[in-house]
Amino acid sequence: MNNNNNNNNNNNNNNNNKLIDVAISRDENAIKTEAEKILKYKDLTIEIQRMWNVKPKLIPVIIGATGTISKSFRKYVSNIPGNHKVKELQKTDILGTAHILRKVLM
Repeated sequence: MNNNNNNNNNNNNNNNNKLIDVAISRDENAIKTEAEKILKYKDLTIEIQRMWNVKPKLIPVIIGATGTISKSFRKYVSNIPGNHKVKELQKTDILGTAHILRKVLM
């Protein structure tokens, strides 16, 4: 019984708890939006840590409407499980922006 409790505590303290917030913003606001997301989720991460005794990792993934990224974008994306290519994410973002513009302008 004691071994099970130790295993559960170890599992709760590992870094598999992630808060991922994805946003597309205007290019000039991309870095500002990233900082706002970090501040916005600060209280939530503290509350999660207090309630469930785990330390979640916040991962803000912010891309500007034309593919602009922050200096820390690659670091954040590398913390998300899977193989994510920055160029592909930027391409998807730009294609989505183009799609919206076509719908609005036509």
